[in-house]
Amino acid sequence: MVKLIAFAVVTILATALLATTISNASFRAAKEYHAVFADATGVLEGDDVRIAGVRVGEVQHVEVYERTKARVTFTVDETRDVPASTQVSVRWRNLIGQRYLALAEGVGSEQPLGEGDTIPVSHTAPALDLDTLFNGFKPLFEALDAKQVNTLANEIVRTLQGEAGSINSLLSHTASLTNHIADRDKIIGQLIDNLNAVLGNLHAHNDQLNDLLIQLQRFVTGLANDRDAIFGSLGSINTLARTTGDLVGDVRPEVRDDVKQLGRVTKTLDDNRDTVDETLKKLPDRANKLSRTGSYGSWFNFFLCDFDGQVVLPTGKVMSPTFHSEEARCR
Repeated sequence: MVKLIAFAVVTILATALLATTISNASFRAAKEYHAVFADATGVLEGDDVRIAGVRVGEVQHVEVYERTKARVTFTVDETRDVPASTQVSVRWRNLIGQRYLALAEGVGSEQPLGEGDTIPVSHTAPALDLDTLFNGFKPLFEALDAKQVNTLANEIVRTLQGEAGSINSLLSHTASLTNHIADRDKIIGQLIDNLNAVLGNLHAHNDQLNDLLIQLQRFVTGLANDRDAIFGSLGSINTLARTTGDLVGDVRPEVRDDVKQLGRVTKTLDDNRDTVDETLKKLPDRANKLSRTGSYGSWFNFFLCDFDGQVVLPTGKVMSPTFHSEEARCR
């Protein structure tokens, strides 16, 4: 009977110790805090709270906060102070999706938070979004053999499920996939070089890009401020377009005839281009002289400087009268 009782006590104590170890339970007194996250996906009650990788508390509760955020309630050993500048981030604990909260020293006040205080969203960071990460590798995965990728994924799942015999196969397929990627080292290198060139070019024009974005922002802001006037003018623009269309339709026959006549005029000018060219050369001098006659008002003012001619009299005699002025304007 004594042996049975002793065995039962030892078994209970061992079971309790094992349960405590597995659950990471702590019997120390703890202080409670809150942290607001933009996204707390995967954070569950009982998850670890760690400082520099050392467990110092656990998550107590996760709830929706202000409709678009999440508030996580967690505890920390009362022997440890949590400064107001503390940064709280969600980290991946393992490959099966478990998370933990990591507390790190931030920049700012070292004044300890009081129990029950809340760490704002500006001092928190959500976990890495693996969907975004894998989507970034999508072009690389498309260049790989789909069968190899599927086989590798299957081996990872079997290994995580505890099938130890799959480890060798997993390593083998991992090496094969790595070699496959290495075979495309030149392509990847060219991609990186091209990306560096693009980024370098963008950096070289950083000021211009900033100015462009600023001007674009001002332009969009101006459009937004004038949206009522713009939308109100659309009806008038539609009416104008319709009226213009009707006008063009009405004058189309006349325009067609004018175009035909213009073709004839153009042909005539081309046939006499030498005369036209000579006329254009003399026109400036003639126009300059002609402009003098109208310089006194809205009439032409002439002054006779020279005159000559021939007159045939009834008797048959020919006379040649001449006239020449000695005025200064005629010299």
